[in-house]
Amino acid sequence: MNEYEQTLEYIKKLTKFGINLGLERIQALLKRLDHPEKKINVIHIGGTNGKGSTTAMLQSILKQAGYTVGMFTSPHLHDFRERITINGEMISPEDVVTGIATIKPYLEDMVQAGIEHPTEFEVCTALAFYYFALKQPDLVLLEVGLGGEIDSTNVVHPIISVLTSIGMDHMDYLGDTLEKITEVKAGIIKECVPVVTSSDRPEVLDVIKKRAARKNARLTVIGETVNWQPEAGGRRFSYQGIHRSYHELEIALLGEHQFINAAAALAVCDVLTDTYTYDIPESAVREGLKTVTWPGRLELILRDPRVLIDGAHNVDGMMSLAKALKGYADGPLKRNRLILCMGMLADKEVEKAVAIIGPMADEIIVTKPDSPRAGDWKNVARLAEKYLPAEKVRVIEDTTAAVQEGLRLTGEDDLLCVTGSLYMISGVRQYLINAYNANHA
Repeated sequence: MNEYEQTLEYIKKLTKFGINLGLERIQALLKRLDHPEKKINVIHIGGTNGKGSTTAMLQSILKQAGYTVGMFTSPHLHDFRERITINGEMISPEDVVTGIATIKPYLEDMVQAGIEHPTEFEVCTALAFYYFALKQPDLVLLEVGLGGEIDSTNVVHPIISVLTSIGMDHMDYLGDTLEKITEVKAGIIKECVPVVTSSDRPEVLDVIKKRAARKNARLTVIGETVNWQPEAGGRRFSYQGIHRSYHELEIALLGEHQFINAAAALAVCDVLTDTYTYDIPESAVREGLKTVTWPGRLELILRDPRVLIDGAHNVDGMMSLAKALKGYADGPLKRNRLILCMGMLADKEVEKAVAIIGPMADEIIVTKPDSPRAGDWKNVARLAEKYLPAEKVRVIEDTTAAVQEGLRLTGEDDLLCVTGSLYMISGVRQYLINAYNANHA
């Protein structure tokens, strides 16, 4: 085992400290690292759905505009280093080793001082701050891990805060109503820091508006302050900002919900140009949206047979997937039959998710996500039998075997859709890439 692999093993073992929200540990750690989070320009991005896509679009646009852009996201699909990138280039194994070697003595020092040991996510957050402070990109796009108020990323004082769509998720940590969840997520709004939100639910917006007013934070609301409209062709839209508008913008990502995420990214660009004098030409906007990639989200990964993968891990995500399957039924997702391969975590609103997507499928294969939170994963099959005959619902625990069965069932004019937990999607995506490459070597 080389030094990098040993470092990854060390990080993996930190998962024993679980999910432990709060800022005391990360603040103590960053103080010992001489506050790297204060040495970078951050755009802080939270929400339930769409934060990853919005972050990816912003990175693509800003890179096209000539800026160096750091990005911290989670979880990763295939490689730990995907979490920390600059202009799309992953942090090097050497920098991971050096960063963790620098951080590790401080973790031991904190325990000696009577402070709880930081969690795996807190250590990864500190590693990202340390790396970005060292490399000094022009901007850092920082994605919230879980929640907002007491998520370990919320130690920053950003130049812009962003809240994408907010829905019911992680209720055991964040609260059992949309209002409670929004209160937590809106905790990233800081005093006098501009805010952009693409949330459109009235009860969510009410909480965000009140928080922004209390913090004297100028708020841009997609659908109110700025607007967007779909245009003919399914992949194009127009955007009307405060000082600039664009028509016939083409977006590489599937799904009408991506227009809203793109509008949020463009509103952030408006704030960057109007408030902070960044130069983002129209050509960068157009090329950035046209070439953006965000793996594992409505990704048509194979075309023969046709396979769509999407990490629709909660109810809102499943609604977006269902809408895309309907909206693109005469385009890239045209099909005779829909074969569905699903694996969802037991702590999600599984019944509601299956009710959304189940009636659209001709065959459903239920599989087990690679996560300790998989729980009663077979419940998905019992729920699916409400919408399909029992013989059309299969239960296959091994994810690879489940996908192989899905491929076997997928005819020339059919579509295989693999969806659910990102823990499942990552393995499926790697398997399909390897299988495709082997078949086309």
